Amino acid sequence: MYPDHPPFIKVCGLTEPKNALECTHAGADAIGLVFFEKSPRNVSLAQACEITRVLPQNVIPWGVFVDAPFERIMEIQKACGLKAVQLHGNEPPELLEKLSNRGLMVIKALFKARQPFLTDADIYPHATHFLVEYGKGALPGGNAETWDYALLTGMATPKPVILAGGLTPENVIRAVALAKPWGLDISSGVEKSPGIKDIHKVQSFISKARQGTGT
Repeated sequence: MYPDHPPFIKVCGLTEPKNALECTHAGADAIGLVFFEKSPRNVSLAQACEITRVLPQNVIPWGVFVDAPFERIMEIQKACGLKAVQLHGNEPPELLEKLSNRGLMVIKALFKARQPFLTDADIYPHATHFLVEYGKGALPGGNAETWDYALLTGMATPKPVILAGGLTPENVIRAVALAKPWGLDISSGVEKSPGIKDIHKVQSFISKARQGTGT
């Protein structure tokens, strides 16, 4: 963990170019695009490409997939210029290796309440980062579920860890203090409606997340 590190911040589940660009102006380091049809934040390939085209070069275009095959991931990655791929299902370790060999950031989601568990990090040696959340809900994502963020400090991995699940402008200072994560993933906690972020909430979240960390 990185107790004194300014947290990396990914704003996830964007569906509109203008809204995504506003989030980067607020300080987001990455913009997450969800490629999962059951999600209310799912984007088409055309939508995703419209969004990635407007992102500043220093902001990471980041795709979120759930048990998608390698060929589909790479088709989307090439079309949209994704630099990071987040795997949010029960993907095999071999898929992470193939994606890593393509020079991508490969983020594997781990969960407190379901497999793969927080204790399964060593199964995925080719992950460049781990994203951790509660994992109890109707969809593979956070489902706005808060959980015991302090459990993150017990994870046995040298890889950077991103905290997700139930984060809001109101609880992010405490969450960072408890978990001391490398990064934060925010979605529903700063929304007007699914896929549309309230930019004032985004600004508040990022400002509070970085309080006391030198930024």
